[in-house]
Amino acid sequence: MANQVQKARENGFVETILGRRRHLKDINSNNFVVKGHAERNAVNAPIQGSAADIIKIAMINIDQQLESLNFKTKMLLQVHDELVFEAPEEEIDIVIPMIKKEMENAIKTQVPLLVEVGVGNNWLEAH
Repeated sequence: MANQVQKARENGFVETILGRRRHLKDINSNNFVVKGHAERNAVNAPIQGSAADIIKIAMINIDQQLESLNFKTKMLLQVHDELVFEAPEEEIDIVIPMIKKEMENAIKTQVPLLVEVGVGNNWLEAH
């Protein structure tokens, strides 16, 4: 965390795992409150932004798979690090492993990305 703040002070920005930048104009501010806010963003932005990068890649890959294999399953919604699908019962056993694989392998990381899958008639049941 300290390294992220230091990099932000030196460069004026932080980066996600895929290189998207978040500029922090107030990182060297003389105002303690303003600088503190920028420092918290320097730590949080790479984590949150990297998660967003990863799930967007997974969504693109899953959509391409669903379309190329002519599945009726539809991706409906993203909620933070979750994806919500609507799938016919006859496709569930086929699409679950594919979705899980695409999410876990969207990018290569040193630490494995693990995905849990839930099934239900609604979002609450799936949890």
